[in-house]
Amino acid sequence: MNTRNTKVMNRFDVTSRLIAKLKHEEAVIGGIGNSNFDLWAAGHRPQNFYMLGSMGLAFPIALGVALAQPGRRVFALEGDGSLLMQLGALSTIAALKPKNLTMIVMDNGVYQITGAQPTPAAGIADIVAIAIGSGLANSAWAADEEDFERLVDEAMATTEPGLIAVRIDDKPGVGTTRRDPVQIRERFMHGLGVREPL
Repeated sequence: MNTRNTKVMNRFDVTSRLIAKLKHEEAVIGGIGNSNFDLWAAGHRPQNFYMLGSMGLAFPIALGVALAQPGRRVFALEGDGSLLMQLGALSTIAALKPKNLTMIVMDNGVYQITGAQPTPAAGIADIVAIAIGSGLANSAWAADEEDFERLVDEAMATTEPGLIAVRIDDKPGVGTTRRDPVQIRERFMHGLGVREPL
């Protein structure tokens, strides 16, 4: 699907739609900035991990979680600018083939949180085509909100890694993540059942 045929959606709305579908303690890794601000605002879950700094590492971190806990479905939320900094992660994920990992790219064509500078690939590169070219055949643009929900439902049942790309507007994140790295880490590790609460 050409990105010009997709509806421009709202990140918080799309994130809320994802969270509403999670019923089995699925892990969600929120990339830096607005991706995790909206994850924070969409509803706290012990299985949410809110990244601070580390631009471009939501997918690599999610890959680690997916490999460590193959019985748990893992979702990763990332902005287009962050993904462009770490494109090699896509081919690594394709090669390792985690059955339980779905990547969601929120594409607004700008580095929004630092001043809305256009990304180098804005209007030129097709993130889904890049993902497919990296070996992730199970990749698609969400045409609209209902299509996004359908793609998430399919991701819940698939046995291969995949990527869902969403064109989003330039609205800022709804919340602001509490910047306490130790608390974020401990809460997430407890949520994944690998550590007792402090």
